[in-house]
Amino acid sequence: MGGVKEREERKQEQSPAVSSDEKMFRMICNTSSSAFLYYNFASGMIRTLANWSSFFDIEIKCREDFEKIYDCVEEPYIFSLQELLFTERRGLVNDSMVAALKGGKRWMECEATVKYDTEGRPKEKVIRFKDITKFKAQDEELTYMAYYDMLTGLYNRNYFVRLLGEFIQKAQENQKKVAVMFLDIDDFRRINDGLGIIVGDEVVQQFGQFLGTYRGERVIVSRFNSDVYSIGIYDPCGESSVEHIYQTIRERLQKPFILSNGQEFVISVSVGIAEYPEAAQAALELINCAEIVMFKAKSSGKDNLQYFDAPILDDFLQNVMIGNKLKEVAFNENFVMYFQPQYHASDRTLRGVEALLRWKGDDGRMISPSVFIPIAEKNGAIVPIGTWVIEESIRIYADWKKKYHSSLILSINVSAIQYKRPDFISKLMETLEKYEVDPSMVELEITESVLIDDFVEVTNKLLILKDYGFKISLDDFGTGYSSLSYLKGLPINTLKIDKSFIDTVISDNNTKIITESIVYMVKKLGYETVAEGVETKEQFEYLRSIECDNIQGYFLGKPMPSHEVEELLKKTAV
Repeated sequence: MGGVKEREERKQEQSPAVSSDEKMFRMICNTSSSAFLYYNFASGMIRTLANWSSFFDIEIKCREDFEKIYDCVEEPYIFSLQELLFTERRGLVNDSMVAALKGGKRWMECEATVKYDTEGRPKEKVIRFKDITKFKAQDEELTYMAYYDMLTGLYNRNYFVRLLGEFIQKAQENQKKVAVMFLDIDDFRRINDGLGIIVGDEVVQQFGQFLGTYRGERVIVSRFNSDVYSIGIYDPCGESSVEHIYQTIRERLQKPFILSNGQEFVISVSVGIAEYPEAAQAALELINCAEIVMFKAKSSGKDNLQYFDAPILDDFLQNVMIGNKLKEVAFNENFVMYFQPQYHASDRTLRGVEALLRWKGDDGRMISPSVFIPIAEKNGAIVPIGTWVIEESIRIYADWKKKYHSSLILSINVSAIQYKRPDFISKLMETLEKYEVDPSMVELEITESVLIDDFVEVTNKLLILKDYGFKISLDDFGTGYSSLSYLKGLPINTLKIDKSFIDTVISDNNTKIITESIVYMVKKLGYETVAEGVETKEQFEYLRSIECDNIQGYFLGKPMPSHEVEELLKKTAV
């Protein structure tokens, strides 16, 4: 075919009738990667120009030969190609379409242009065929990237949201339900940190590919982000029910995943479930509800499933509101300091006070520290809050000392996050110097959670604090990771017996035995004891009888604002 074309071109080039303009036109066509088909309606003249042989192994000598082109493309495109080749039948000037050549490996764009005379009759037409295989491949890759997750082959988040919206719209019309399952691999950070990102990715990939087996007409599956997946189910029932899918997932996770290095790996997942229309009316809201209850499942011990209900959402929204307000309060310093007295058990004289943070809500009611402190520790607000507590409590204490020459001990709680900051000690000393307070009058209360990450580093910092003269108190002993080895190695002065022991110390014999053992052991180690949460005379008398050193609780004194502490100090002022 190519030889025929070349001979014809040489013959035309040698003809004296060929003008220089036409030679230039042919040169332009011959350098094009496209192919052209020219047809003159009046004369019936047909020309195939430029790169024709790279597209078609056929000759077009007359109008009827146009049909030969149909056999060169895949069947689904024949009708559209027929429409384009005879564009003049529809009175169009321009038309275009895309078709796959036979075999499906090459794609071409076809564009037809028709020229009409003044009475609307077609005079000439040109059809251009352009190879777009490369662009088609790029387009398909972009389309894939737009809709799919590259690691797992599941739908990506954006496309999942779009398809879930279509499920919900269909459910509205047919009065059906739509369920969303939100799944998160438990302790995934430990996998990444301990075994590396490559291993983490392979775990994500294998689990995602397993979840992909649920895909169907009524089930869509996506990798939402990192180690989080979402499953959308239209009309959940039978094998597409939430219960069935969850049960089969659990069965699969009883067996390990085999990684490419031969390592076997077992995982668990926490799952949140929310359903349209009960939980939400829109796709994003439904996903948010499922995510919220997934976090509830995770906080309830992991490796389980949690269904949406309104109280969980209310708690979550309340925590979000508190978290947002905490940041404002932390920087506006709108907290209030309260102080709870501590008394010597032997004679009920005032030992000192524990500084306690209080925060009033917009309705004037106090928000419990047990609610807002964990939130502050998660969102980072605990650092500026803790700085303010130290500053404010020491400022108030310094004022008491000047007024009443008081020698009481000021106990301040220090969070693990605050304690681990490298500038904690230097900032603390700056504050004491600013208000001229001696470190020996300050007792820093730390919880056992401070000790977990690096016992040696924590102990070294405690030794520095003790060298400065601070008293160190171990708070909430017996509720966390209590170990006698801690007591042996820690430079502490005081041990606080948690309220949970005091609550049942009168009624439960086992609690009595444990409490007496703690007091006896602490005395032998040379530390002081403080019993927290003492609320009755019976508790007080019992603790005094076993020689507990100090008492803190409502029986002798509730938390109070600074001016009420001043009333106590006036009575004991020298």
